[in-house]
Order: sequence, then C-alpha cells, then structure tokens
Amino acid sequence: MSYKPSSLQLQREDARRRASRRSTLIAAVSTVAFGLVAVIVVTGAPGFDRVRTSFFSAKYASHALPTVFHGLLLNLRVLIIAEIFVLIFGLLIAVARTTKQPILFPLRLVATFYTDLFRGLPLLLVLLLVGLGIPGLRITWIPNSAVLLGTVALILTYSAYVAEVIRAGIEGVNPAQRQAARALGLSSSQTLRHVVLPQAIRNVLPPLLNDLVSLQKDSGLISVLGAVDAIRAAGIETARSFNFTPYLVAGTFFVLMTIPLTRLTDWLARRQDAKQKQQGRW
Repeated sequence: MSYKPSSLQLQREDARRRASRRSTLIAAVSTVAFGLVAVIVVTGAPGFDRVRTSFFSAKYASHALPTVFHGLLLNLRVLIIAEIFVLIFGLLIAVARTTKQPILFPLRLVATFYTDLFRGLPLLLVLLLVGLGIPGLRITWIPNSAVLLGTVALILTYSAYVAEVIRAGIEGVNPAQRQAARALGLSSSQTLRHVVLPQAIRNVLPPLLNDLVSLQKDSGLISVLGAVDAIRAAGIETARSFNFTPYLVAGTFFVLMTIPLTRLTDWLARRQDAKQKQQGRW
C-alpha cells in the first residue's frame, strides 16, 4: 500500500513553500535596493572619478596581470608547504598538550608555552623577528632566503592555532570511547590513532579549514621580508605607474583563491549541523 500524505501534511508543505518563496523574494528585493543605494552613494562621491582612475584602470590591470600572477605562484608554493607542516606540527603539539602521562609533563609544558606564545604574538611581528633575527645570527648553514624564513614564520604561528583546534576536538571526544577501546585491548597510542583522532578531526574540520583560509590570505605577508609575491609584485608595478590598480588585481587573485575553500568550509559546517540535529531527534 503506497503512502499518501494527509491533507494537513499537504497544507504544511504548501505553507513552507509559500514562506520560502516569500523569503526569496524579500531577499532579492532588499539586495537590489541595497546595491542601488551603494552604487548611487559611491558614484555620486566628489572624488569618484579620481578613485576610478587610480584603482579600476583596465589598462594598468592588464599590464600588471602577468607580473602579479607570477608572484601569486610563489604564494601558492608557500601556502602548500606551510599547510603541510602546520597540520603535522599542529597535530603533534595538540597530542602533547592532551597527554596525561606524568613522565611527559615537561613536553606538555613546552607545548602549552608554545601555543600561548605564538597565539599571543602578531604574525607580522613573528615575520620580522624570524626574517630579520635569524640572518642576524650569521649561521652559515641556515639560508637567508626571505621566502624560506617567511614560510617558517607562518608555520610557527599557525601551528599554534591549529594545535588548539585539534586539541579541542580531542578533548571533545567522549571518554567512554577511550575506555571502550582500552577494554578491547588497544594500547594508548592505538586508541589515539584509531579511535580518538578520526573523531576529533571530523568534529573540528570546519574551524580547521577556517584556519587554512586565513593562512591563504596571510601568505601574502611574506612580502614584508622582500619576497616578490603577488603583493610585492603589485607594489613594484604601482611604483612604476603611480596607479593602485595592481593592488586590486592582487586582491582579486587572493579572493578567488580563498572562495573555493570558504564554500567547502560552509558546506561542511552545514552538513555537520544537520547530522547533529538528526542525531538529536533520535
């Protein structure tokens, strides 16, 4: 016998559809109205013509595009290398901070000091300290590359943030999961690797991806050390032409680079919320 919804259920579904259409219409109208007001205010400003020439010149944008894009490739290389090491070091620091074994207390203390230090220091200051301080030591076997030192500064800072995110995920796993794993004969390391960490990473994946989005943007800060990335290349083009459009080109590249990961983060967050609500019903 096939299922047939009741008249009350049909009325409820119809009401939800009408409410959804009404919400969509209101959102569309308000968006158009806001956009028109913004356009009128901006274009009606006394200095709009000068700003349009200085920041939105198609001529200077096309001229700066190849140079800025070449610099962006450096940002991508720095980003990939930094993300790999940030995830590795962040995981190790989080595990060190959550260990309960008395013999490992010094390790836990060092991990706690590390996260407190690098979460408290501004990234720009870490870049200057690493990028200018290490070459000042004149250690011959340490390269003085601005790209390398800038990448190290990014890794040092973001490892602390990622470690705290992973630590929150580890501590959020129900202790009964550990007890059940140990009762089945798993060792502490096996319990952590096969039971705790998979659940912890899954629970904190959206905030973890948010940190990686921030890392994508902050990779442009290596330009303060002299690395010719997208921002530095835009600055060079601006110095040649006295036009700020290259900066807008670099900003557009960074936005396009972060949008896919941002949308993925939002989708994962919505999916996780939906699963939690479904589990709550049951």
